[in-house]
Amino acid sequence: MSTSTLVHGERNNLADLLLAVGPDAPTLCEGWTARDLAAHVVIREGRPDAAVGIVVAQLANWTSKVQAEAAARPYDELVATLRQGPPRWSPFSIAAVDAAANIVEFAVHAEDVRRAQPNWTPRADDPELNEVLYKRATKMGRVALRGVSLGVEIQRTDVPAAAFAIKTGSPIVTLTGSPLDLVMRLYGRTEVSVQVTGAADAVAIFNSADLSL
Repeated sequence: MSTSTLVHGERNNLADLLLAVGPDAPTLCEGWTARDLAAHVVIREGRPDAAVGIVVAQLANWTSKVQAEAAARPYDELVATLRQGPPRWSPFSIAAVDAAANIVEFAVHAEDVRRAQPNWTPRADDPELNEVLYKRATKMGRVALRGVSLGVEIQRTDVPAAAFAIKTGSPIVTLTGSPLDLVMRLYGRTEVSVQVTGAADAVAIFNSADLSL
């Protein structure tokens, strides 16, 4: 499966979930409903002037204003905009950029929707998606763990593999789980099946760290 096909599938998966739960459903993104999450994805792709505020604190108020305006649109229309993809002039319309920036983004946000619902069930395993997610997990240490004074390694459970160090340091904790759950944990989500092992004080430090991305 090509990366273009994979990102298209993840885009549709997210859109399908958003429609299934409805605009007022909760998500794992604190303070956001499904409507807010849909608006976030739409402005990220289609409003670069506002999307900058997602990572630049000084522009966060402008981003919030534009996102609120997007969220005020009819919900079905908002999700349809997400599903159809970015405008042609957007950098995300370039297939390679879309795949690099959105496969993980959509997979994580789909779980933000799915896992916030009562009696949710895990998504079906996807070996090709697992490889993309695991590759991302191996490269996230510098940013996701910048405030963690520990060594961290990850151990995937979907296939036989050695543990991989994503951050050097001592003592070391090991995160064990599926590629999807590992990525979500490194993105700061705690509604995951990830086992954290190591010395008790190191595990406590890791579990109390703010990994929000």
